[in-house]
Amino acid sequence: MEQKLYICYNKNTNIMDLQAELKWIHKELDEVKDETLLEAIKNILKYRKKVAQPEVALSEEQYQIIDKRREAHLKGESKSFTWEQVKQNARNAV
Repeated sequence: MEQKLYICYNKNTNIMDLQAELKWIHKELDEVKDETLLEAIKNILKYRKKVAQPEVALSEEQYQIIDKRREAHLKGESKSFTWEQVKQNARNAV
C-alpha cells in the first residue's frame, strides 16, 4: 500500500492550528514504514534548512547596531508603526 504525506502551511494558520498539524504529522511519521518515503522526507527537511531558510551571519558591529536600536525603541526614543500603518504607508508610496 502506498503511503503519502502532505504538509501544508498557510500564513493565516494560527498557532493552535499549527500545533495540531504538527501533532498529526508526528503521528503519521510514526506509522511510516516505507524507507523511500522516509528518505524523501529527510531530503525535504535538509533542503528547507539549506535553501529555504539560509542562516544569516551578522558581524559584531551589526549586532551592536541592532542592540542600540532595540534599546532606543524600548525607551520610546524611536518611532514605530503598527502593521496596519506599515501597509498603508506602502500603499501610499506607490
